Amino acid sequence: MKPHLTLAMVALFAGTPAFAQSATPADIPAVGETKIETETFTRTVPSANRFEIESSKLAEQKNVAADVREFAAMMVRDHTKAGKDFKAALEQSQTTASVTASGPALLPRDQTMLDQLKGLDGDEFQAKYILLQTEAHKQALALFSTYAQSGEDPALKEFAKKTLPTLRMHEKHIKDLVAAHS
Repeated sequence: MKPHLTLAMVALFAGTPAFAQSATPADIPAVGETKIETETFTRTVPSANRFEIESSKLAEQKNVAADVREFAAMMVRDHTKAGKDFKAALEQSQTTASVTASGPALLPRDQTMLDQLKGLDGDEFQAKYILLQTEAHKQALALFSTYAQSGEDPALKEFAKKTLPTLRMHEKHIKDLVAAHS
């Protein structure tokens, strides 16, 4: 299984079209897109954020390497903060979208990824968690950088800009995990 994981990770980082197309749902912008609608941004961000938190809470409970557990704790901490920052940005925004106290339901893609993790443990969980975190952060970077450049709502655009450095730092940590566990 490890050789397949390594090849999948290399392909993802290389940005091969086959992986890029299959990993990007229709409502998340591809890396080259120049605009994303505020409605798409406000629907995608809470679900993606909740996926990060829920999947990382699972990782903290599973039999994984110490560095993966530390990464998961960072994801819970940083994405909990991002959720609060997003809610504050929404309150200042011009959009009518809102975030409920219990949080949004996960979008089907995020729910599917979370469900894939629930039945796994040990090396299988760890490999799938790293792979899904790689995909999720690649998509998040595309979403946030596109909205930061061309978003319509000033408050949400500022939120996207402020969140990008954290997402880039997460991506670096993920690459380190891939290198350490390939």
